[in-house]
Amino acid sequence: MARIKGPVYKTSRRLSFSVLETGEELQKRNYPPGQHGQSRRAKLSNYGLQLREKQKIRHLYGINEKQFYNTFIKAQKMRGVTGHNFLFMLESRLDNLVYRMGFARTRRQARQLVNHGHILVDGQKVDIPSYLVKVGSKIEFKPKSVNLDIVNEALEVTLNTLAFVKVDKKKKIGEFLRLPERNELNQDINELLVVEYYNR
Repeated sequence: MARIKGPVYKTSRRLSFSVLETGEELQKRNYPPGQHGQSRRAKLSNYGLQLREKQKIRHLYGINEKQFYNTFIKAQKMRGVTGHNFLFMLESRLDNLVYRMGFARTRRQARQLVNHGHILVDGQKVDIPSYLVKVGSKIEFKPKSVNLDIVNEALEVTLNTLAFVKVDKKKKIGEFLRLPERNELNQDINELLVVEYYNR
C-alpha cells in the first residue's frame, strides 16, 4: 500500500505550512530544516510556487503523487470550478471524513483506523482510505471497535466539527451532510496554483 512516510515536522518546515493544521510544527522553528535553513530563503519562480502549493495539499491529505494526479483528472471532468471540485473530492475521502468527525487526531491515524477495518459506511465495512463517501452516508465503528482508546482520546480533544459533518459522540456515529464550501476549508492553500501546475 502506497502512502506518504517521513517526519511531518520537517515537511511542514520545508513547505512553511502546517500539515497537521494545528500550527504546532512551526511554533519553535518556523524556518526550513537543515544547516542553512535560517539563512537560505530562495525566491521561488512561478513553477516553484505552483509545485510548492501542490506539495502542500498533497501532504495535507497524505496522498501519493499518482493518486493525487488521478483525483485531479476526475475533478477536471466534473462540472464547475476544477480547483473547488478537486478539494471537495479530497474532503470526501473516507480517511479525511473520519478525521473531520473527530474520531482521529490526525489524518494518518484516521487512515490507520480505516485500513485496520474498524470503520463501517452505511453498515458495510470499508477498509480503503481513498473511498469517496457519498453525501448522506453514515460513518460508524464496528461493534468490537466502538471503545477503542485512541478514538475516545480523539473525541475528548475535539471540541467542534465543521458544519458539513454531524457527529453523535456518545454513539460514535457521524453523517456526511453535504459537500463543504470553500470558505470552510484551509485558507492557507491556493488550489488555483495546482490547476495551473497541471495545465502547464
